[in-house]
Amino acid sequence: MGRGRHALPLARAGLRVFGVDARFDAVRDAVEGARRERLELRAWCADLTQHPLPRSRFDIVLVTRYLQRDIVPAIRDAVVPGGVVVYETFTVQQLALGVGPKSPDHLLRPGELREAFANFDITFYEEVAQPEAVARLIARRRR
Repeated sequence: MGRGRHALPLARAGLRVFGVDARFDAVRDAVEGARRERLELRAWCADLTQHPLPRSRFDIVLVTRYLQRDIVPAIRDAVVPGGVVVYETFTVQQLALGVGPKSPDHLLRPGELREAFANFDITFYEEVAQPEAVARLIARRRR
C-alpha cells in the first residue's frame, strides 16, 4: 500500500479499493488518509504467503515496486476472468544505477514479468533502463 500512494487515488476515482501490506504502519496511514477524505478503503495487514489473496475476486490487481515471486501465482488467481493485472517493479538493470533494491530476490530478470503472465493476454509490456530500470505490464486474464 505504501501509505496509500496508489490506494487513495483509486478510491478518489470512485473505485472500490482493497489494499494489502505486511506493514501495519502503511495500512494505518492509508486508512487514516482515506478517513480524512471520507473515502472508503478496505485494508488488510497481512503476509500474503501466510494469508493468500482470495481466488477470482478482483477486477484489477495493481502491484508497484514489489516483487515476491512465490505470491505471483496467487496474484494471477486473484483476478477474475476478464480482469486485469497492472504490474511494475525493478529489474536487475537497477543495480547499475546504484539505488533501489540490491537483492536478486527483489529484481526481475529480463523477460521474467512477461513470462509470469504468459497465460494472460498481455496488452502492454516494456522494460526500460532509465530513469529507473523497471518492467511494466498490463495483462488481462483470459475468460
